[in-house]
Amino acid sequence: MTGEQLEITCGDARAVVNTVGASLRAFEVAGVPYVETYADEPPMGAGAVLVPWPNRVAGATWTRDGGTHHLEATEAARGNAIHGLVRRAEWTVASRSADSVTLRIDVSGAQGWPFPFRTTISYTLDDDSGLTVTHGVHNRGELDMPFGVGTHPYPRPGNVDVDECVLTLAARTVLPVDLETMIPNSEPIEVVGTDYDFSAGRALRDVELDTAFGGCRPGADGLVRHSVSHGDGGVVVWADPSFGWVQVFTPGEFPGKGARAVAIEPMTCPPNALNTGVDLLWLSPDESWTGRWGITPLV
Repeated sequence: MTGEQLEITCGDARAVVNTVGASLRAFEVAGVPYVETYADEPPMGAGAVLVPWPNRVAGATWTRDGGTHHLEATEAARGNAIHGLVRRAEWTVASRSADSVTLRIDVSGAQGWPFPFRTTISYTLDDDSGLTVTHGVHNRGELDMPFGVGTHPYPRPGNVDVDECVLTLAARTVLPVDLETMIPNSEPIEVVGTDYDFSAGRALRDVELDTAFGGCRPGADGLVRHSVSHGDGGVVVWADPSFGWVQVFTPGEFPGKGARAVAIEPMTCPPNALNTGVDLLWLSPDESWTGRWGITPLV
């Protein structure tokens, strides 16, 4: 596996981050895993950082202010650009301590992206919240820059089979897509009364999703919370309210595991937002943005 493996610890918690893609490779507490891990290259986007857009851009082309931009078609089979510009790049370690590491990368001259920017990510462990992840984006150019941020963890409910667990989502809507292209083809619909309502929790067994959910509502503590739980515990993926979308993916088998997994991917905007403008974030020249999410064991 390429890239340096950066380990941080706090008490009996441990996380490993790869400098390639700044991706999360492991998070465990007392030896119990709370994300899916892997031996070599990250499979199926595991742990990826999705900047300056999450999910897909239709036809790898987007238009803004009368200009058309042609991105690299990184999802060649569907002709889309997927998951941003930084997930396969080598990041630089900006700072590091026993329980925290911050990485950064500068992007300029990328195909179809006329906005130079810097993005940072910090992974921090503590005894209360588990793992906290903080994203930063800074516009280094002379034009207003649209962008979105996402991440691609596969939260794991300890040593319990995913199919023995309940999925709970803070989402109020689901986004229909064309199943050939995976690009949205209509407006979001309310999940109430549909098979996509996970607000009160539903068993994961036999559930198959590769689905964008929206309207993610924060709780009383001001945070959006999704969970994979069982009678003895589980795991929570929490996020700032700016992460109002979440993609949920349930692959039939996670490579190297021999069993199912579930990805819960906080996103600030839906698929194809560069074309639709839905929930895009904007930065003026020399302006910065920050947002947080994290993973907390349920015990």
